[in-house]
Amino acid sequence: MNELAKSIDYDGHEDAPSFLQGVKDCVPTLIGYISLGIATGIVGVASGVSVLEIGLFSALVYAGAAQFIIFALLVSQSPVSAIIFTTFIVNSRNFLLSMTLAPYFTKYSFWKNIGIGALVTDESFGVAITKITKNEKMSAQWMNGLNVTAYFFWILSSVAGALLGNWIANPEVLGLDFALTAMFLALVAAQLEHIQKTKLKLYLSLILYEVIAMLFFSLFMPSYLAVILSTVIVATIGVVKDR
Repeated sequence: MNELAKSIDYDGHEDAPSFLQGVKDCVPTLIGYISLGIATGIVGVASGVSVLEIGLFSALVYAGAAQFIIFALLVSQSPVSAIIFTTFIVNSRNFLLSMTLAPYFTKYSFWKNIGIGALVTDESFGVAITKITKNEKMSAQWMNGLNVTAYFFWILSSVAGALLGNWIANPEVLGLDFALTAMFLALVAAQLEHIQKTKLKLYLSLILYEVIAMLFFSLFMPSYLAVILSTVIVATIGVVKDR
């Protein structure tokens, strides 16, 4: 950790990476934001959500996975409490992402850290952690450039998708409702390449446990509760067995 912490170079230093550099480092990830944002907007409109509401969802929730789930739960007329709780569970991983990056920004103010943590996504975390592991310099202004660029492209692409969705009556025909599933499968495949062989068996067994638990609980309760309960149980098993 101490060696990696040397990669931080604070704002004001001559060689601290700038806001503009953060914008440039975000560019390779924009394809993912734009494609998934457009799909989110199209699926949102098909779920009966207005263009304005989709824009507000993207600005205030700012979570692709959660937004897809919210739209699906709205269609199934799930209770508001279930939608809020499910969104909280899905986005709880952001606690871990921000906690992982927090030690590298301790010299910045509380509000700067709030601003950075509030806009961290899976993709921006990936860019940041790659920079850290390479022991490259990083700063709050660089992180803000990375986060803000992703944030605005996400909002713009989801609104564009919503406007486009008004001309697409059935997005399922184009497979757009599968976009999120495809994204997660791609992320899992990418993660499997870097998992140690000794832990691969554990992770595959946890995936199997999750499927079995979800199918089992679905026999006694709504599917959205089965997903939450099975995820909590299997995640706990994973933490215990991974020690």
